[in-house]
Amino acid sequence: MFTYLKQLWRSEDLRGRILFTLATLLIYRIVAHITIPGADPFALSQFLESRGGTGALGVFAALTGGAIDNFSVVLLGLSPYINASIIIQLSTVIFPKLEAISKEGVQGQQQINRYTRWLTLPLAFLQSYGFLVLLQRGGVELVDVSFPGVLFPMLYVTAGSVFIMWLGELITEKGVGNGISLIIFTGIVSGIPTTLSSLMIAGEGKMGAFYLFSIVSVALLVMVVLFTDAHRLIPITYANQGAGRGVQGSIPIRLNQAGMIPIIFAISLITFPAIIAQLMQTAPRFQAFVGFITLHLNSQNPSIFYILIYFLLVLGFTYFYVSVTFRPDQIAETIQKRGGFIPGVRPGRHTAEILEKTSNRLNLWGGIFLGIVAIIPLIFTKYSTLSSQDLIISGSGLIIIVGVVMELIRQVNAQLLAHDYEKLV
Repeated sequence: MFTYLKQLWRSEDLRGRILFTLATLLIYRIVAHITIPGADPFALSQFLESRGGTGALGVFAALTGGAIDNFSVVLLGLSPYINASIIIQLSTVIFPKLEAISKEGVQGQQQINRYTRWLTLPLAFLQSYGFLVLLQRGGVELVDVSFPGVLFPMLYVTAGSVFIMWLGELITEKGVGNGISLIIFTGIVSGIPTTLSSLMIAGEGKMGAFYLFSIVSVALLVMVVLFTDAHRLIPITYANQGAGRGVQGSIPIRLNQAGMIPIIFAISLITFPAIIAQLMQTAPRFQAFVGFITLHLNSQNPSIFYILIYFLLVLGFTYFYVSVTFRPDQIAETIQKRGGFIPGVRPGRHTAEILEKTSNRLNLWGGIFLGIVAIIPLIFTKYSTLSSQDLIISGSGLIIIVGVVMELIRQVNAQLLAHDYEKLV
């Protein structure tokens, strides 16, 4: 371990990138404690405590590392950028022009990233208004939500989201890379000390359940590491122009092709009825609807129906997202153009069918595992003395942490290898 750290420190370029990344993340954490001018953050803290930190607000709080508790200018975190990235990624499949741009190599990817940044701006502006109105309907009057007074808080929040998006891109360009994911990772990890301290100070009657959840979390951590790195190799033989049996290769199809995006989709969809019910709770004609949502789709007190729907949504969105992003026809065509084939399978349509069948089979097990990881915290909050605020980390946060750490290790090792190669040359 110490030898590895010495190697990192001896590489001047890598040392500079690591220090730049740490400095940028420190700036992000400082900004996360800057309150929106004119707002009362204590009223919001009391509101979150009364609701147990669950629901849509709990999801945002977990991803922003206390930015909501402080009513910070970055209270939306990177959610507008994430939503914009998902929209653009899905649009590249729907619109042929965007699909053609995405296939233009580095320049095309830069253009797609430019579209994502521009789309983030209006999404952040709209989300900031929706968030402020949601708080006001929930009984928290932090800022004036009437026009035009609401424009200033909206501009502060929008500027904060764009600012941390810029910090993430700086880390990607001048730091160790993967900047957006590192900022999300920092937000999640920064909330762990607060959770532990609150449990140690006022956790009477909860420590037994907390220790059990900690053991389960460690076991899940190991399983998520194996799950994130698991893949199925499809053997490919490329025809050799001369004598011989040809060149052997393979195509890896990951068990977790969708990452944590199905969980993001599922959370957004399953919390939407609760948000609508909160907006309608003052209307007498919708009391039956509000009562049904409160009883069966309440994330503060998740029912069996809620947990089952959440699990099925994660599984369904796994299939949906992979069906959009994984294109077996294009892969089969590329293999055929390069003179390759799967042993025992005809090139073209038959190869695409094999790839699609393999992907669907992996999606089934991958989606089931994602769903189990997502619902385990809900099961603990339902059948134990723990609330969502007492959990060290959620299932989605665990997947993010493992994915970011593994990708960071790969990138650092690649840069370290390049540094060693330059010394030899």
